Amino acid sequence: TSLKTRGGKAAGEPAESPADAFSLHSCSTYLIPPGACKSLNSSVIYANNEVDLAEVDIYGFDYDYTLAQYSNALNTLIYNTARDFLVEHFKYPEEIKTYDYLPNFAVRGLHYDIQKGLLMKIDAFHYIQPGTVYRGLTPLPDEEVLDLYGGTFHVPLQQDSGFYGKGPKVKQFMDIFSIPEMTLMAVANDFFITNDIEYDPVHLFKDVSVSAIGMVHIKGYMYKWIMQDLDKFILRGDETDAVLHKLASHGKKLFLITNSPFSFVNSTSRDPSQQCFFKNGYRPFRRLDGNGDLRWEKITSLEKGQIYKQGNLFDFLRLTGWRGSKVLYFGDHLYSDLADLMLRHGWRTAAIVPELEHETKVVSAHRYAVNLTWLQALTGLMERLQIHRDAESRDVFVEWQKEREELRVMTKNLFNPQFGSIFRTLHNPTYFSRRLNRFSDIYMASLSCLLNYDLSYTFYPRRTPLQHEAPLWMDQLCTGCMKTPHLEDMANIR
Repeated sequence: TSLKTRGGKAAGEPAESPADAFSLHSCSTYLIPPGACKSLNSSVIYANNEVDLAEVDIYGFDYDYTLAQYSNALNTLIYNTARDFLVEHFKYPEEIKTYDYLPNFAVRGLHYDIQKGLLMKIDAFHYIQPGTVYRGLTPLPDEEVLDLYGGTFHVPLQQDSGFYGKGPKVKQFMDIFSIPEMTLMAVANDFFITNDIEYDPVHLFKDVSVSAIGMVHIKGYMYKWIMQDLDKFILRGDETDAVLHKLASHGKKLFLITNSPFSFVNSTSRDPSQQCFFKNGYRPFRRLDGNGDLRWEKITSLEKGQIYKQGNLFDFLRLTGWRGSKVLYFGDHLYSDLADLMLRHGWRTAAIVPELEHETKVVSAHRYAVNLTWLQALTGLMERLQIHRDAESRDVFVEWQKEREELRVMTKNLFNPQFGSIFRTLHNPTYFSRRLNRFSDIYMASLSCLLNYDLSYTFYPRRTPLQHEAPLWMDQLCTGCMKTPHLEDMANIR
């Protein structure tokens, strides 16, 4: 049955007056396709590329947020320690200590304009998402953002973060450890702005990102906290242990590449693994003895059950002979963990994305389905109506345009009120999402998802239609509209 407007016209026909406009509350529920609100399972492994586990003989892992999943309590400690470091060592005003950690402020994958002191969300086409630019803890009006960027939301490639997320003027925050870092950056900016204190955003960036946050990692505070209370900070330990034992019992070779110290990994891991210090350099491997002390002999092979420090990827490949699709490597950082292994060495890669647990819950909710389905339908109707230039049609179009913007904001806020989903900026993929698709064959919420699959399982990506391939999109199925108006209907535009 074709959907009717309140004026009685079929949805494919242009409305004759504003009274004919669709009402979200009156008909959006009827637009939802059957099964659209079925709960998504966050334990599923999602495929960007076809991967046959039967071909995989060797499984490799990063450690932090891959083998070891950490609780949110760790982010609070990182933030508090780095914040206090700014006050005690860089003589930042004592009042900054009154700012508590905001666990739901930032999301992974955001960009930070170092010179302007702005935190923002950028899509796969280098465009800033309107409404997601923050100076401190306050959103900037879109008009001010346009003024700052020369009348456009586009961030030029030469300014944007490069292939590995680091640009001369803009940095992308890609790992989960960066969430308290972004929050502290926003808080420090907010304090100076609120109190009308002059400061240099570049100095602030270096003080927070390089010195304060860097100190937490370099001086080993984080590792000490975790080792003192494993139950408080380590999540899914038993499940990770079960994954490793499952792989080992099936004769798979396992290795670990991490820059975390041996004493920490040894105390938090229950399964013996090889440890290497992954770095794009040419330092040779050195073996550690049972006490964790460095040995002096030259390494000519990597032996099972031994622990190695330093080293480099090229020697690792030479000594093991591991190449191509026989290796599947798991990591959470798309650049430092996965990019080179996939692009240069042909390894299979698996991204750990803990945010999937939250995002799949949102996508499964009935409210999200209502918003998204009506948003798609409304977009199709606007596309159809825009060719009509009479006054009444233009009034309807303006009303629909306003409603579309409201729906976009409502949908964004379901994920995160400040920045929305880590995977989408309005209708486009995010910069993070594009890199996820580029650098990972498969992705999942946690390593424990592997327990749900047989080790001969093949992951098949679904063929999703390109813009020119789909004869009918959801908005057309819902409203009865053709995606593009017939050429004869557009004759009056010429």
